[in-house]
Amino acid sequence: MLPEPIWPVVVLALIQLVDGVISAIPLPFIAKCFDDVRFPRRWWWVLPPTKFAAAAGLIVGIWVPVLGAITCAALVAYFLVAIGMHIAARDFGRNLFVNATGMLVICVAVGLYCFVL
Repeated sequence: MLPEPIWPVVVLALIQLVDGVISAIPLPFIAKCFDDVRFPRRWWWVLPPTKFAAAAGLIVGIWVPVLGAITCAALVAYFLVAIGMHIAARDFGRNLFVNATGMLVICVAVGLYCFVL
């Protein structure tokens, strides 16, 4: 069975693709976010390929639903870790409440709506 509907999966994949691009540069607000949570600069290079892989997993997951569901679950785990990093760094601003928590909600919603329900 294919995910139904497909459009939220495609939107989430596009979000991950754009996030991978802006993390690869990184744009100043992304670099500040990484610094604010004390994410070591030597590990910044890991994030863009991870986000590109998530985008690819979601797109392939349209035809291989198990992969899409696993990718959604991995994104949920990723954003739970991100939220934990913000909390540990006492970064209780926009990056936590809008970016990380917002993306967690989107990933959970896409996973449940498209792959579970």
